Amino acid sequence: MTAPQQWQDDVLAGRGGAMTDEVGVITGDLTLRTVAQPDGKVRFEIQYVDADEWYTLSGSPVAHGDPYALHQAALRAVRAGGGAGAPGPGA
Repeated sequence: MTAPQQWQDDVLAGRGGAMTDEVGVITGDLTLRTVAQPDGKVRFEIQYVDADEWYTLSGSPVAHGDPYALHQAALRAVRAGGGAGAPGPGA
């Protein structure tokens, strides 16, 4: 079985932070992880840098799309802030 593709980067959230399903908006220095699942969906997880708990970026998973391009779009959205959620497949 092949491990899913994933990308992970640290990002400083812009004003208004990133919206999560579990705890609402989080701000500051964050880590974004994007995982391409075997079913074709792309999942976005976010956490405070070096924290143990991961949160679901609101709007995740996305039904389909280029996982790396979606990861880059999600990084841009979190940097922009404003309660950013997961980008759509056309991002």
